[in-house]
Amino acid sequence: MNRLYDSMEPRVMDDELLKLAVAEQGPREEAGQLAKQEGILFKDVLSLQLDFQNILRIDNLWQFENLRKLQLDNNVIERIEGLENLIHLVWLDLSFNNIETIEGLDTLVNLEDLSLFNNRISKIDSLDALVKLQVLSLGNNEIFNMMNIIYLRRFKDLRTLSLSGNPISEAEDYKMFVCAYLPDLVYLDFRRIDDLTREVAEIKYQYTIDELKHRETLTQAQQEEARAQREELEVHKAGFIEHFNSSFLFDSMYAEDTEGNKLACLPGVSELLEAYPFNYKDKFVIICLNIFEYGLKQQEKRKVEIDTFNECIQEAIRENQEQGKQKIIEFEEKHLQNLSAIREESEMPVIEMKIVECGEDITQLFNVLMTLELQLVEQLEETINIFERNIIDLVGLFIENVQSLMAQCRDLENHHHEKLLEISINTLEKIVKGELDEDLPDDVRTLFVDKDTIVNAVGASHDIHLLKIDNREDELITRVNSWCTHLVDKIHTDEIMRNRKRVKEINQYTDHMQNELDNLEFGDILD
Repeated sequence: MNRLYDSMEPRVMDDELLKLAVAEQGPREEAGQLAKQEGILFKDVLSLQLDFQNILRIDNLWQFENLRKLQLDNNVIERIEGLENLIHLVWLDLSFNNIETIEGLDTLVNLEDLSLFNNRISKIDSLDALVKLQVLSLGNNEIFNMMNIIYLRRFKDLRTLSLSGNPISEAEDYKMFVCAYLPDLVYLDFRRIDDLTREVAEIKYQYTIDELKHRETLTQAQQEEARAQREELEVHKAGFIEHFNSSFLFDSMYAEDTEGNKLACLPGVSELLEAYPFNYKDKFVIICLNIFEYGLKQQEKRKVEIDTFNECIQEAIRENQEQGKQKIIEFEEKHLQNLSAIREESEMPVIEMKIVECGEDITQLFNVLMTLELQLVEQLEETINIFERNIIDLVGLFIENVQSLMAQCRDLENHHHEKLLEISINTLEKIVKGELDEDLPDDVRTLFVDKDTIVNAVGASHDIHLLKIDNREDELITRVNSWCTHLVDKIHTDEIMRNRKRVKEINQYTDHMQNELDNLEFGDILD
């Protein structure tokens, strides 16, 4: 199964090996020789052949970010690793190695053809990310469990499968089982599946397939529901109001409140917490829902503000670019006419005068383009400043109103605290007088040894509740302020980078035109 070269030491995938492989696989003509002299950037390589190199470990491939095809067969590789950056890979050959486990393929979302032929693999798994997989070669491995076939049902584009040479392929119903459970498969073990085989397999396994489809439908529905919930949560997080649409915050106040949970069994407390229609919990949750609804509206307002801003920025840049292009077109037309006139002119003084005029035109174009850019910078700066004020005002208003609503939550908690303290002291007085009719659990009775103990217990519960409210408010304010700061900083940074890029383009263009003018040979002109 494995390939060991007794006469060779296992090799490391270092820069030297990779450069040699790239150079050997490059074009042989003049362009190839030039590339060999100047060097080939790994990021430009689309196909890499590293077979029969006695490679033990996959490494140093991170620079091949645009690689489409990778051939690593006939080595001594033991693990699939080091492929994380090869996100554009379409074809991967790892056959004839010493691989025992399928792993390290999570980022290869574009992979269509995978060969793991002749390794030591016993289980088909960890391929979930390969949603485009069409061809899978796993022949000559150690796969023995037929349940591995069912795992492959998730690959809707899989058309070619090779499992020959595995213990699984020796099973009596192997072919029928594969054809039944993978109905879209076209080729199995290098042979086309005929219609008759497919029909017989479908009939033979119809009952179990129907059961499996039913389970898959339920699982898919659950997964879709979970995905929808995750997406919804991300929307709520973007608005900084996640979990405000439920009793989450209220429940969290009692999750770590040992004393509060003990006091909940006191006579009158349950009614205080949940009695309809005016109870603490319902009122608290209503305030949270108000925060949630308000947060969604404010999120939409911020989105509209950002979209409007981006449209204004892009429109200003487009108009400025059009003006710049028009100036360049006018310049190039005149410049070509001047060059033509220079070539037709025979008098040297006239030629020199026209060259000077061309130079002045280039300088004038530079000044015009730079003036346009300066105007755009000023226009964008004003737009950005207006947007910055607007978005900061929106965020400030959002924070102010959320703080007002959170203050209502505190008021409710303070009122509840007073009522709970009143009930607790009344209970203590009844216990002291022996007038309490209800039986209290032993751990609750320990809170009523004296007034200080019960007051401290109620106070500790109150402090926990206020801390939860304060922490959630602080978290919201911190996150929305951080988002606003990051957004504004990024806009300013992007504008600086845009301006630098544009100035560089103007300089490169005018320098190029000036260099062409400077390099005019009078002898060529006169000829």
